[in-house]
Order: sequence, then structure tokens, then C-alpha cells
Amino acid sequence: MAITTPIIDVWTQFLSPTPPGKSPAGENVFRNYGMLDEFHNGTNLERMIERMDAAGVKIALMAGENAAVAKAMEQFPGRIYGQYHAEPTHDIMERVRELDHYVRQRGFVCLRIEPFMWREVPTFRLYYPLYAKACELGVTFQTQVGDTGPLYPSRTGQPMYIDEVALDFPDLRIMCGHVGMPWTEEMLGVAFKHKNVWIDTSARVPKHWPEAFVKFVKSWGRDKVCFATDYPLLQWDRVLKEVDGLGLAEEVQRKFLYENAVKAFQLKV
Repeated sequence: MAITTPIIDVWTQFLSPTPPGKSPAGENVFRNYGMLDEFHNGTNLERMIERMDAAGVKIALMAGENAAVAKAMEQFPGRIYGQYHAEPTHDIMERVRELDHYVRQRGFVCLRIEPFMWREVPTFRLYYPLYAKACELGVTFQTQVGDTGPLYPSRTGQPMYIDEVALDFPDLRIMCGHVGMPWTEEMLGVAFKHKNVWIDTSARVPKHWPEAFVKFVKSWGRDKVCFATDYPLLQWDRVLKEVDGLGLAEEVQRKFLYENAVKAFQLKV
């Protein structure tokens, strides 16, 4: 069945140009995906919007250098929605004030923390003031689960940590990116348990999704999964072709590509 619904991608990146050899940890994942040029050249916003238009992608949620993402939102209003990318390692109250600024003054819709970058699990005490602020502001918290493509330890991505965060912050909407492999079934259980926990498919093409995850998308988790690519790591033409090949029912396709994202991020679209 051809894709006819509008599409929201809930995980994209703004990358600044990075010379070869400057960031070996980041280069690793882009090399593994055959996308090193995208990493080295950085995100070209005009080309990104052209690719979105060609693929039928209406909205992209984006994180990166926060000031650059805010400018991207201004340049392409209604197409790019910003996510505050936190560095929760020191002066945490300044990070809290920045989150408040980017949400209230710049229109960001999300807090993103990628725990592997800081080598601290999602229950780390310095993250908690940001979770509390996200609840106050009514924005979603997005994080990474599963193994890491960049060269960092993967233990921070175990989904059971999200179970604890969801228990401590029952009002916090949590989006868990990258499917959770190799702990996918653990991630499915956590998402099903908590009404405010969702999963997004960033960095994982459908042909490599575990069978249990495909079943979750199609049936008992149809309200719990959002489309994402981790653009520019993955390109929309490839991923959406594989989504079309899943044979999703029309209702499921609409939820996965659009409606679940609107609900999870409380988007005004």
C-alpha cells in the first residue's frame, strides 16, 4: 500500500561540518552506514528540505547545536521543530535555564539527552532537574536506548533505566530512540507498561527490525511507536520504501508516521 499520510520524523540531527579525524567516535557510526560524507560536510538545510519534500515528510524534529537549530527553525518555520540538546555534566541550573529559554522564547518542543555521551545512565542525579523542568514546561524528553553506534559504552542504553525514570516522573512524556536493540523486548515491555513512554525508529531500517518489534508496531504497540530516521544518518527515500514494504494497515501507518508523534510531542500542527 502506498504511503498517503503526512509524515513526521521525530529524530533528525543538525551536524556542523567536521573535518576527517576530528571526531573518531562520531565517524564510526556514519562509516558503518556508508554516510561519512554527510558527517564531514554537515547538515545542508536547503538540501534537507528538498529531500523532505521529495519524500513527503512534513515535519522534522531536530537537535544539535542549540543556537543553530533555533536559526533553522526560523529559516523553515513549520517544517523544523527544535529539541534542546542538553549537556548535563556541570552547572545544571544553567542548563535548566537554557531549556526554559529555548522552549519559551524559541519554540523548542523537546528535551533531548543522549546518556552515552556523558557516560551516565538515565537515572543520573544531574538529569533529574531537567526532567522536572520538562514536566513544568510540558515538553517531551527524548533519549537513546539500545547499543551505541558512536564509540561509547552501550550500558547507558538499557531500557530498564527508563522504567525507573517513568516511575519517578509519571507526567513526563518519554520518547526512546533507536528501538532498543539488543534489549528490544525489554523496551517493548517498558513502553507498554507506561502510558507516557514511546519508542522511535531512528537509526534502524525496517528490514533490520526484530520480529517482536514489527509485531508490536502492527498490533499491541500501534499507539506507541513513532517514525524517525536520525537523518542524515539514514535517508528518507530508503527508509520509507522499506516502511511501505511492511504492509501496515492504513490506520497503523497513519499512527506510526504521524498521529503518535503529534500526541507524544503535543505538536500544534
